[in-house]
Amino acid sequence: MNIVDQAGFWQQRYEKNSTGWDMGEVSLPLKAYVDQLPASAKDQAILVAGAGNAYEVGYLHKQGFTNATLVDFAPAPIEAFAERYPSFPTEHLICADFFALSPNDYQFDWVLEQTFFCAINPARRDDYVQQMAKLLKPNGKLVGLLFEKDFGKPHPPFGGNADEYRQRFAPYFDIKVMEPCYNSHPARQGSELFVKMQNKRQH
Repeated sequence: MNIVDQAGFWQQRYEKNSTGWDMGEVSLPLKAYVDQLPASAKDQAILVAGAGNAYEVGYLHKQGFTNATLVDFAPAPIEAFAERYPSFPTEHLICADFFALSPNDYQFDWVLEQTFFCAINPARRDDYVQQMAKLLKPNGKLVGLLFEKDFGKPHPPFGGNADEYRQRFAPYFDIKVMEPCYNSHPARQGSELFVKMQNKRQH
């Protein structure tokens, strides 16, 4: 088992505030995506898995989205989020292993991906794709950011490239958009892909 598969590894990092890729604010490309969504999207079921400090979930909440769910298997960031957003429904704060979530219990209209894929054990990337396909409703969407960069390190964040992502996601998702991100945070300029994919599952 890779150390990143263990909740304790992440709990310790949050307790020591040693999540080096945490930007401290909502991701600009994801903020722009949320801002252009119609009002009818505000009651859709949204998943943010491996959410960490969950700035995107906080932003969704402030913008009136009522059905976002935060999942992380380290309790520290969830507890901190609950303190920052006391009006956020506690039943949508899930401390659990993403890979253990049951599709019978959870079905989402869309998923917001932000630095979760790059944090998991790279050996589990196909597991991630399959689990996302199961947790998304038929034709549900996976939207977010993936790194277009090789970090060359044995610890997260783990990078990758568009060719790898297309190969992994294509069996389960129609890839609508996978292109270099034009509005990344300055620290990530030139190293992110914006992706929008649709679940191939029909029922």
